[in-house]
Amino acid sequence: MRSDDPRPHIARLRASGMSTQTILARLTLEGWAATDVMDAIKSSTPLYASGAVSEMPTPIEAPTPSGRSWTPILASALVFAAAGFGYAAFTFYEPPAVYSISVPAYGATSSPIAYGASPSLADPDYYKRVKSQFITDRATFIDADLTSMKLRVFSDGDLALEVNILAKGKIGSWWETPVGIYKVETKEKNHFSSFGSVNMPYSLDFNGNFFIHGWPTYEDGTPVSSSYSGGCIRLSTEDAARVYELVRVGIPVLVYNSADIRDAYTYSVKGPTTSAKEYVVADIKNGTVLMYKDADGVLPIASISKLITALVVIEHFNLDRSITISNSAKLHTTIPRLKEGEQYTVHDLLILMLTESSNQAAEAFADTTGRGRFIELMNQKAIAIGMKHTSFGDASGLSAANVSTPEDMFTLLKYIYENRRFVLDITSDSLRSDAYGDTVFRGLDNFNFVKSVSNRFVGGKIGRTDEARETYAGVFMLNTETGERPIAVIALGSADVQADIRTLLRSTATLYTLR
Repeated sequence: MRSDDPRPHIARLRASGMSTQTILARLTLEGWAATDVMDAIKSSTPLYASGAVSEMPTPIEAPTPSGRSWTPILASALVFAAAGFGYAAFTFYEPPAVYSISVPAYGATSSPIAYGASPSLADPDYYKRVKSQFITDRATFIDADLTSMKLRVFSDGDLALEVNILAKGKIGSWWETPVGIYKVETKEKNHFSSFGSVNMPYSLDFNGNFFIHGWPTYEDGTPVSSSYSGGCIRLSTEDAARVYELVRVGIPVLVYNSADIRDAYTYSVKGPTTSAKEYVVADIKNGTVLMYKDADGVLPIASISKLITALVVIEHFNLDRSITISNSAKLHTTIPRLKEGEQYTVHDLLILMLTESSNQAAEAFADTTGRGRFIELMNQKAIAIGMKHTSFGDASGLSAANVSTPEDMFTLLKYIYENRRFVLDITSDSLRSDAYGDTVFRGLDNFNFVKSVSNRFVGGKIGRTDEARETYAGVFMLNTETGERPIAVIALGSADVQADIRTLLRSTATLYTLR
């Protein structure tokens, strides 16, 4: 627990416009006791001039890898004047590394390298196979082992450097570091993060808001607490500089974190009759299928799509960022709340989308990046997770082109449960500690709850369109003789999905031993 005075940090966060509740959540995450923070808030006076601090302009992205020859370019420092202070951003451009190597598939055959989150890398055996393939192919790559907390740089297949990882994202938090195969997107000697209002030395961007970097500092030079991480892979500044000099834009980044020991719990498979065309009930932890019906059939999924939309937003947007509502305000949604020209934070729109299933909020996200680019990111995310028969045509789920299978929906729920649990917490109104404060929306209706069931609801998403009929994908707790088990319950093409989910849960409770 930190014992230094939190008042300078309170003043800095106040100056950036944060509410008292958000400041309390943020500093508690950084290591102070909540009571100490509250006492300091009550007794402190602003140590800095009040007023919003301008965000650092977004660094220019490095060139996309291609087969063309690139001339090395060193971008000159861009100096920006904001709120009376000067900011300088140094972004270095190099010829990006271009790779045509293959990685072993999680099954039998190899496939071209696909960058993005890959939950299969939580399997120690598969991680070793991928790493071995990189070495055999004489690749230059970064290996970040979040289990042993070691980061290694391989050059032409040989180990060139090994350093300690000092911090990573907290498991189950907004900022959990995702496993996967990525690549170095940009190099910056000093990246200013508007997310944490900190300077991050020797930064290597490898996945949206996730970086490898040295020890971050606030604008006044104060080092960030050792107990706080925004999800990036933190090294000592000296080690980060050494890594920075060895790597180039475009090289693969292998991020690994071991999964729990394989679960030995077993079930037998049976299933009831429902109005749903397809369904699956399966154990999240060990993958045992409890009951199913046409689990591999491809059908429209409606608003279940918003779970993937949420993952894209979390990994590519700053949750503090404000978005101006444009044409999305005209979109049909059950409870219209947004009007053209209004501004809301990404965090507030995310809550609205996952509880009231706001189509307006989903499309506002797509408008921000460009609709085509956002849908591309959704489809890339689905492939990276391992959803083989899923594709998207929009961010909200209104499109009949948003299709999947119960098997793929199970893969999605398992990924979120193990890597992005707070998304489920939002959908079930059980997010207890939110560093971004309360949402501005009041009296939100949550459509995700299933009425008249005794199983504890972990989280999930409901949907309905004319083409999809009614759909559902959620996680519930099943009471067994050895304790609670998280089970995924998915139903597609239903005439009455609430009734079908109740039937599936009650049948599961009847057919399998309860404590």
